[in-house]
Amino acid sequence: MQSHELLREVLQNTSAKQVAADLNLSLSMIYKWAEQDDGDGSGAVNPLDRIEQLLKSTNDRRLVQWICERAGGFFILNPKQNNPHPDYLIPATNEIVQEFADLLAVIASAAGDNEISPAEAKKIRARWEELKSVTEGFVACCENGNFTPLKDKQPSIGGTR
Repeated sequence: MQSHELLREVLQNTSAKQVAADLNLSLSMIYKWAEQDDGDGSGAVNPLDRIEQLLKSTNDRRLVQWICERAGGFFILNPKQNNPHPDYLIPATNEIVQEFADLLAVIASAAGDNEISPAEAKKIRARWEELKSVTEGFVACCENGNFTPLKDKQPSIGGTR
């Protein structure tokens, strides 16, 4: 779906006039965002396209994570899809267990004094985000029957994770 199509659908369920007022923009600008820009000047570069441009320019996924957090969620990158290799399942499950253990260790360390500081909360959040990401990658591979992304992440013998 193109950004202007999404905005057109959103505006069917939301007052364009209210959006314009909330954003301190003209009503015509809001409607232009929902038009395809064919290069004739009829549409306008909308905020969704700008975010995509910013992401491509910086290649920094924290931008997407920030938006997801503002919407009450989180961002999980989809794994690359190739050919199935189920023999890599066990190391992948071990990685999830290790990530969970790491999270529990951070929580236990932080809660040891019966208080959790903002810095400790930030560490817990970081470990939690990593666990969610690793687990989502594993689940997506299971759903697709494709474990090449898991194989590609495995360290060589004697390597580290």
